[in-house]
Amino acid sequence: MAIISLSLNDHLLAELDKIQSELGFSGRSEAVRAAIRMLIAECPRKVDAGEKAVAVLMLIHGVDAEGIVTEAKHRFLDVVHTQIHNRFKVGKCLELFILNGLLSRILELKNIFQRSDEIDYVKLLVI
Repeated sequence: MAIISLSLNDHLLAELDKIQSELGFSGRSEAVRAAIRMLIAECPRKVDAGEKAVAVLMLIHGVDAEGIVTEAKHRFLDVVHTQIHNRFKVGKCLELFILNGLLSRILELKNIFQRSDEIDYVKLLVI
């Protein structure tokens, strides 16, 4: 098995240790391997650029990330059908996007949020 080096900030390391303990992983490596398997399952391998889809995209983020959400929404008006915004607790927002259009554009939008350190959680459901 290959060994890799991984850098995490203090918050991510504390969360990893919490998950490791709560879910009963034998160590950090086992927890990271499980996370990588989940990421692999979430990422489609190859997308036909012309394929159309309907999808729901859910985000959880701090109020400071509203700028990146608004900017991305305006860049992807071709696929954003509806957006629902809710401040569900102090300092945290939930966004639901109903998307309809080219799957390649939907995945591009999801990837922008997934790569952002300002977004806490991203989940895409393609229908």
